Amino acid sequence: MKLLIARPMTAAVEARARAEFDTEIRTSTAPMTEDEMLRALREFDVVMPTLGDMFSARVFAQAPEPRCRLLANFGVGYNHIDVVAARGVGVAVTNTPGAVTDATADIAMTLLLSTARRAGEGERLVRLGRWEGWHPTQMLGHHVTGKHVGIVGLGRIGQAIARRCHFGFGMQVFYVARSDKDVDFPATRMDSLAALAGAVDFLVVAVPGEAETRHLINADVLSAMKPSGILVNIARGEVVDEAALIAALSEGLIAGAGLDVYEFEPEVPEALRAMEQVTLLPHLGTATEEVRTGMGHLALDNVAAFVAGRDLPTPVS
Repeated sequence: MKLLIARPMTAAVEARARAEFDTEIRTSTAPMTEDEMLRALREFDVVMPTLGDMFSARVFAQAPEPRCRLLANFGVGYNHIDVVAARGVGVAVTNTPGAVTDATADIAMTLLLSTARRAGEGERLVRLGRWEGWHPTQMLGHHVTGKHVGIVGLGRIGQAIARRCHFGFGMQVFYVARSDKDVDFPATRMDSLAALAGAVDFLVVAVPGEAETRHLINADVLSAMKPSGILVNIARGEVVDEAALIAALSEGLIAGAGLDVYEFEPEVPEALRAMEQVTLLPHLGTATEEVRTGMGHLALDNVAAFVAGRDLPTPVS
């Protein structure tokens, strides 16, 4: 059974993969090219792809009878895989939910706090030697404790963010989701995204990246936010209309944004990079040794189950 892993992994994950399977690991950290994806489908039984490896309908159409029977995706998001097209040629798809929840929620709070309290701007001031000392009106930011937070998508990650906001900072939680959520903290479901945007001080995006959520956060939503409002995105870059966000920030329609993902990453527009009121991180949501190892082991658990003919632990529905 031949396994291809699309990117270098942590030492623990690579060691397990080599011990249990006939494994090839790409040395490049860049996404797979179309030729590499076609080779993967034709020459391997299982492929472990990840973000940016665009297994599109076009790719599957060029490999209508693949040797590969499982894409064990490394990551909870799988919008880079056309799941319907995969199933059409007999390829199952799994992902790694659960393993990423707390780390991603932590990054959301990092962005929220950093943007509200102007931490990135302040660090740059100190590093550049431009800080002239404390004074009563220096770099006044936005208070966080007790404020209203809106969560767009109250799934695993959304709930983890909301718990941190409520229990850690006494924030009032509002949300939009496809259905009411039974949670262990006070939370108010809003009738619409626009109503949510207008009611909160911080709007945190935590929905999956898929066709129906592309540009979910658009000019209308951004214009509904308070002028003091701050947007945080830890979902997928394309969920936010980046051009509309730049316009809203430039025109002062919102106060700031904290971003870990981008619509055309790794490209980040110069307009965003030039804005002091924007906190920019390089997609760090799950970037800890423990979490990336946990993700890798869950992906390999799916591979092991596939090889043994057992039910897949985390199939994509």
